Amino acid sequence: MTHCDFTHELEATSWVESAQGSEFPIQNLPFGVCSKHGIVVAIGTFALSMRLAIEEKALDVSGELSCALSSDNLNDFMSLGKTAWTQARQAIFSLLLSDADAREDLLVKIDELDLVLPATIGDYTDFYAARNHATNVGKMFRPDGDPLMPNYLHLPVGYHGRASSVVVSGTEIRRPFGQLKPDDADPIFGTCKLLDYELEFGAFIGSGNAMGDRITMGEAMDKLFGIVILNDWSARDVQKWEYQPLGPFNAKNFATTISPWIVTIDALAPFRTNGPMRFEGDPEILDYLKPVTDDVLDVQCAVSLSSSSMREQGMEAEQLTQSTLSHLTWTFAQMLVHHTSTGCPMNSGDLIGSGTISGETKDSRGCLLELTWRGTEPVSLPDGSERKFLQDGDELTIHAWCEREGAVRIGFGQCSGVVTPAN
Repeated sequence: MTHCDFTHELEATSWVESAQGSEFPIQNLPFGVCSKHGIVVAIGTFALSMRLAIEEKALDVSGELSCALSSDNLNDFMSLGKTAWTQARQAIFSLLLSDADAREDLLVKIDELDLVLPATIGDYTDFYAARNHATNVGKMFRPDGDPLMPNYLHLPVGYHGRASSVVVSGTEIRRPFGQLKPDDADPIFGTCKLLDYELEFGAFIGSGNAMGDRITMGEAMDKLFGIVILNDWSARDVQKWEYQPLGPFNAKNFATTISPWIVTIDALAPFRTNGPMRFEGDPEILDYLKPVTDDVLDVQCAVSLSSSSMREQGMEAEQLTQSTLSHLTWTFAQMLVHHTSTGCPMNSGDLIGSGTISGETKDSRGCLLELTWRGTEPVSLPDGSERKFLQDGDELTIHAWCEREGAVRIGFGQCSGVVTPAN
């Protein structure tokens, strides 16, 4: 396990009483951005305003850090690199520690914040990095052949997504139109009928690389600022018709939802392990992709769905899936290294997605395509309805957290969206 600094001390508590036992204890300190206060850090049911803390000279950081933390988004701060991130985290930790002076005037209630995207996202790349998901999809669409394509175990497969349609949790998702191909008819243009979610995580690039340079495996984890929950909404019927020969396009470009709080790589240090897992018979990966640090992040996650009628009747959402980020066959470090292996430049605020996370059991599959096996095994909901794919009015929510013996449990908040009718 990666060495942890004093910000991970088990006994540390905050003068913000709601932090103890919450998903945002002092050992977490995730960063977000709100429209009124700019950069904020979650602590219990409150958020610490960076601007207020700096204006009041309560936060002990350098001039460069003060300027970056007073911005309207996290891009400048993330571009300063790992040393600056750690300095800021330690200063915020010290300000919020129980034996420090309570500064409640620097806090804002989280439920009163208008949280927005935490960074200006220049580019977004989504990967396909979980073997179980790729195997399931391959079995569905290529039942007579090898479910994995020949390159799958040699490199992290990905595609360039659409940064302009990345939205923050809580944004409504309008059902898209698209070109569809009925099995026994010519193509038509119409409303997506097979709308799906995808359980993913996203990693924000902190400090990138110049064009022509490559990021190595030894550098990669220090280039990643932090992790968010990600839902890559997918139009499966559009995807089926368009994906060959060049892969996902309109089936994926209409919406991607992320959680508003970025849990930093520093906060995740107690939950890092080596890997990822390789199996007997797998090809040996090339040297430039071999892990040299603890790159696997053990983040637990659960997906739940509630229909509009369930919410009207006061019913609890139905859990569909519980899984873990450690199911990935390729880590975020390997994704970043492969992405830059050609000299492709990555910039502060760029986002890379993990691809759908699925485990070996049915209840750990990360999308309805897998859970219902292309609609042949519908999911039953408490209101008596069934789901093969998402219907209008459905609310899809993903929660995530980290816990293990010897560390304080931390959370990610949630990533949610309600499907609204096509228009």
